[in-house]
Amino acid sequence: MENVKKDTGTNAAVPRRESEKDSDWEKSLADEEPQLEFDDEYDLEEYTISAERGENPIEEELVPEAEDGKGELLSSTSAGDQPRKGGGAIMSDGIIDEDFAEALGVTSEVRESDMPYYDIARHRIIEIAGDDSFGRKVLVFSACRLPPVHQLDHQRLLQYLKHTLDQYVENDYSLVYFHHGLSSKNKPSFSWLRQAYKEFDRKYKKNLKALYLVHPTNFIRILWNLFKPIISAKFGRKVMYVNYLHELRNHLHMEQLPIPEGVRQHDSLLLQKYQPKTRKGSVSESQPLPDTQQFGVPLSFIKEHNYEVIAPVLRQAVTFLEQNGLDVEGIFRRSGNLQVVKDVKRQFNEGKPVNFNEFLDIHISAVILKAFLRELPEPLMTFELYEYILQLHSMDLESRLLGIQHMLLSELPEDNYTVLKYVISFLTKVAEKSDVNKMTSNNLAIVFGPNLIWSRNQASLASMGQINSFTRILIDEYDELFKK
Repeated sequence: MENVKKDTGTNAAVPRRESEKDSDWEKSLADEEPQLEFDDEYDLEEYTISAERGENPIEEELVPEAEDGKGELLSSTSAGDQPRKGGGAIMSDGIIDEDFAEALGVTSEVRESDMPYYDIARHRIIEIAGDDSFGRKVLVFSACRLPPVHQLDHQRLLQYLKHTLDQYVENDYSLVYFHHGLSSKNKPSFSWLRQAYKEFDRKYKKNLKALYLVHPTNFIRILWNLFKPIISAKFGRKVMYVNYLHELRNHLHMEQLPIPEGVRQHDSLLLQKYQPKTRKGSVSESQPLPDTQQFGVPLSFIKEHNYEVIAPVLRQAVTFLEQNGLDVEGIFRRSGNLQVVKDVKRQFNEGKPVNFNEFLDIHISAVILKAFLRELPEPLMTFELYEYILQLHSMDLESRLLGIQHMLLSELPEDNYTVLKYVISFLTKVAEKSDVNKMTSNNLAIVFGPNLIWSRNQASLASMGQINSFTRILIDEYDELFKK
């Protein structure tokens, strides 16, 4: 497609009506829609995950396709199942007590088939993957999970994408698009992509901070050229091209990404074929950590080298936010400057002094707090307790509170309890100022739930609701639950 040129002369032609432009554009798509093989060779030199993110922009046309929410579904709890730990019996019908659901302001998500858009969600095309290294929610779209075109209602898919994104677009978020598996059999039409672009307005685009295109092909570049006439260039600065999965490690928590097995196998084949060499002088992952390391180390390491289990970075961030952030609207819902966040984490890890006042951005300290929690090798609410936390969702209110209290006082390790109590105590102070900062206990639970609780595998649409409601209880019932 030829580049669109503007007539800058004094006798420029009268602009055509928008409908005429649309008609021409649609005709060009019909004439030029490429019939491509989707496993074409990679021009690896043209792709990079460096800071030069705007060089090969794929514009917002792909956002609806890559905009993923969360889709892997949790298996239903069968009648008669009992929690492994704690008190309280599961109700016979497996549903939360009505009064309890009303008190929480949430609905039960125990049954998959009762979920909105289950016919689309069951394909697990879109999933949630917790937070990235900068405290932003991560949504994943897997092209290989798109069913054949004749088996999928694409209008309903579009509605489901919007329904899912609506839960996250008020906060900063990132998208990961796994391109492998898109073929002529399951690729959406160009007209659908254009419709999706129009429906995904600024509400969905303004807080999208990064789009990772994993295993891109020539199809991506051709698609960009086709859509270029009708889209802004701004989106290109948010795009990162990712040739291999391991390149995501600098930005995302790999253990939390729901990577389809087909994508993993494809990545292995690419690595074998191109054999990228490790640069000399690279730091070995087995290199001993400095005593001052605070991110990505267990609580036992922190306690051993700091004489207390509350890490200096955690205490400093909480203290600063208590003094300066309680009245900030939307605190914890925005990300800070990426390079600044990296530098602050490095300074803490090296034991260098950090003054949050120097950054003139309150959100830096908020992101650092979330990043510390998220980068723990094991969540504060341990892997062992994960399934029990989900099962608590089936209890009535009284039994659930007793079960949580028993879990905190008897099942949670002492160091984890100490840090969790410190964090939740702070969050109650934030919630008390919700009339000013707009961060109610529910909003805080949505932000902090995935940073306190995650499984060894993948988060799911159903489990995220249960995790968030559990976290909200910790905040709302702090005085009752944390008595030790």
